[in-house]
Amino acid sequence: MAHGPLYLEDLAVGQVYRSDGEPLLVTAEMIKAFARDYDPQPFHLDEATATKTLFGGLAASGWHTTALTMRLQVNNGLPLAGGIIGAGLDELKWPRPVRPGDRLRVENEVLEVRPSRSKPDQGMVKVRTTTLNQNGEPVQVFVGNLVVPRRNSAT
Repeated sequence: MAHGPLYLEDLAVGQVYRSDGEPLLVTAEMIKAFARDYDPQPFHLDEATATKTLFGGLAASGWHTTALTMRLQVNNGLPLAGGIIGAGLDELKWPRPVRPGDRLRVENEVLEVRPSRSKPDQGMVKVRTTTLNQNGEPVQVFVGNLVVPRRNSAT
């Protein structure tokens, strides 16, 4: 939807920004590599063992899904001026696992835009970010609070 950096003044409740470009392909090796370093549980590391777990097969760590979402956001998701600077999350959900072969994309819906009273050069934006697989099914949903600069403060 947007092509240039977005400032606080460009954002309004109800706007939706979708990642453009190719979806991000998740491979078994990506899942295992992340798991080896950050979440070494059997259902993230080994296909055979994973079939005997709640997941019924290899599944990405939720934290890996979060990291992939950030990559999508930075590469082609939400083009905020000054970068995507988080001030916290209100909620984080993983409604279904990410599997090898999934192709991920993101959608961002602006829920709230609030200029800062104490810092006139910025504001806070509340955004619902939904990461979707190739079937349009949500694999992650979170509501983030982002610090966004105001246009008149840009140098």
